[in-house]
Amino acid sequence: MTSSLGRRTGTVLAAALALSLLGAPAPAQTAGGDPGVVVAATPVAPDARPPGVAEATYVTYWTTGPMDAPALSTGAVLLPPGDAPPGGWPVVSWAHGTVGIADACAPTVTGKIVGPYVRAWLDQGYAIVATDYVGLGTPGVHPYLDGPTEAHSVIDMVRAARAVTPSLSDRWVAIGQSQGGHAALVAASMATTYAPELDFRGTVATGAPSNLENLAPLVGPGFPQIPLTGSTVFVAYALAGLRASRPDLDVDSYLTPLGVDVLHRVESLCYEEAAPQLAGITIGQLMSRPLDDPAVLAALHTTLGVPVQGYDRPLFIGQGLFDDVVPIALTWKFTADLTANGQQFLFRTYPTGHLTTMPASLPDTTAFVRSAFS
Repeated sequence: MTSSLGRRTGTVLAAALALSLLGAPAPAQTAGGDPGVVVAATPVAPDARPPGVAEATYVTYWTTGPMDAPALSTGAVLLPPGDAPPGGWPVVSWAHGTVGIADACAPTVTGKIVGPYVRAWLDQGYAIVATDYVGLGTPGVHPYLDGPTEAHSVIDMVRAARAVTPSLSDRWVAIGQSQGGHAALVAASMATTYAPELDFRGTVATGAPSNLENLAPLVGPGFPQIPLTGSTVFVAYALAGLRASRPDLDVDSYLTPLGVDVLHRVESLCYEEAAPQLAGITIGQLMSRPLDDPAVLAALHTTLGVPVQGYDRPLFIGQGLFDDVVPIALTWKFTADLTANGQQFLFRTYPTGHLTTMPASLPDTTAFVRSAFS
C-alpha cells in the first residue's frame, strides 16, 4: 500500500508540472497563488486507501511559507464511511509529528497518514485533512519547526480540502502531536484572522514543544549532552530548515565541519534513518560558536516561538509526565505564561511518554472536540 500511495502523490506533482508546462492555469512557483488555492488533485483508488477511509484525495495547494512568501504544500483529504451529516462533515485538520525534512518523508509519499490515533477520529465521523507541510514533497527544504509556516499549511489545508470535496463543512478543529502540536498551537493563535471565512472551533495539542526559542542562546560548543530522545536530530533539522529559508543568516558559519556534514545528511534522511546515524553526536559537537547573533535569535524567536496569547477558541493541551522528547518542564512554563496572559485552556497530564500521550488522552480529547463542534 505504501508504494501505491507514493505513486499517487507523484501523480499529483507530475500533474501540476504538466499543467505548468502546457500553459494551463497552474501558477508558477515564483508568482504563487492565493492561500488554499488548489494546483492539482487526484483521487486515491479504493485499493490504495487506508482501512476505514471511504474516499481519499491527494492535493497540491498554495499556502504561506517562510518570510510570508507563497509556497506549495501537499496533503490528503480522507472521508469516513457513510453519508455526510447535515451541513457537511466536520473537519479535523491533522498536523503530524516529526518525520524528517526530505521529500521522501512526507506522509503522502510514505503512506503513513492513518495510524490508530487518526483512525480513531475517522471512526467518530470526522473528515481528516492532513497536510504534509511546506517543503515535504514540494520545492525547497522543509522549514522544520517554523511555526507560522506550519500553521499556514494546517489552515490552508482546510481551504484546499473544501475546494475539492464539497461534502466538507466549514467547521473545523486543529489536532496535532509533537511537531504537529507546535503547528496546531500556532494555527490556533491565528486561525480566525488568517481564514475568517472558516468556522474554527478549537485545538488539541499533545506533546507540543514550546519555549525552544528561550534555549537557543545556550546552543553552542559547550552545550551539554542531555537525556532526551532525538534532540540532536531535531536541532539539525531546525538548523537545516533555517539555513534554507534564511541564507542571509549564514547558518554554516556557526557549525563545525561535522555540523555542516550532519545538516547535509539530514536533508535527505527521514527520522528513523537519521536517529541511528546521529546517535552519539551531541548538539555541542555540531556548533563552532554560540547562536548569539541578535538576527539569528530573532529569526528563531519568530519560527520556534509559540504565542502565549491570541487563543480565541477552546484549547486543549495534553502532556506526558514521562515524555523524554518534549519534557514537561517546557509545557509547565508554557501553561504558566498562558495563564499570566489571561488565556483560557484545558491542561491535562498523563502517566505516559511522548507518543503514548495520544491514545491516553483520547477519552478527554474526544469529549473536548465533541463539545467544540456542538
